Amino acid sequence: MEAKLFFQETTVVVFVLGGPGSGKGTQCPKIVEHFGFTHLCAGDLLQAEIESESENGTMIHNFKKEGKIVPSEITVKLLQQAMQQSDNKRFIIDGFPRNEENRAAFENIVGLESFYVNSKSYNLLLVKIKPEFVLFFDCPEEELTRRILNRNQGRVDDNIETIGKRLKVYFESTLPVINYYNSKGKVQKIDAQRSVDEVFEDVKSVFAKFKPVARVDSTK
Repeated sequence: MEAKLFFQETTVVVFVLGGPGSGKGTQCPKIVEHFGFTHLCAGDLLQAEIESESENGTMIHNFKKEGKIVPSEITVKLLQQAMQQSDNKRFIIDGFPRNEENRAAFENIVGLESFYVNSKSYNLLLVKIKPEFVLFFDCPEEELTRRILNRNQGRVDDNIETIGKRLKVYFESTLPVINYYNSKGKVQKIDAQRSVDEVFEDVKSVFAKFKPVARVDSTK
């Protein structure tokens, strides 16, 4: 029986991090369109699992209902499954890892992935899946607060008190992850205070080694 290749040496993973309001949600679709990456968001995968009404989804729902953090192992395995089921080998993972526990879980679960390359000889290969780099949208706290208050999305967490709590979690939990990867020389920092187009010009420079997706001219 032919074995399925889950991950390959050509698999590319990029973590996209930044505070709430830094522009991740605006820039990720542009990266997908321009460079052909698959956009994965841990929050979306957790919600989709809840809506599937699977046993795992019920467990995730109960964690959230009780105000508890979903264990990192569950989140990472959902990301791993999404990557394994994709035909693409380029992934941007939005808003992850949020903390050191997320980072460690990713390294332990996805960081060393095995697969059979030959179903007849059963040669076992080990491929380390590590982030190619971390795309960090850097924006000061005052600007993040202003943007969230002005975006008027009607979200219950878009009020000054809750924004303060979200930013506190970001600076205390996510920033150390960014600092960790920075110490490894893996952070590509983008000045996110500027316009959307100006920010994307810098993003394109960071992704320059990846060939842009060919566009079809519909006028012909």
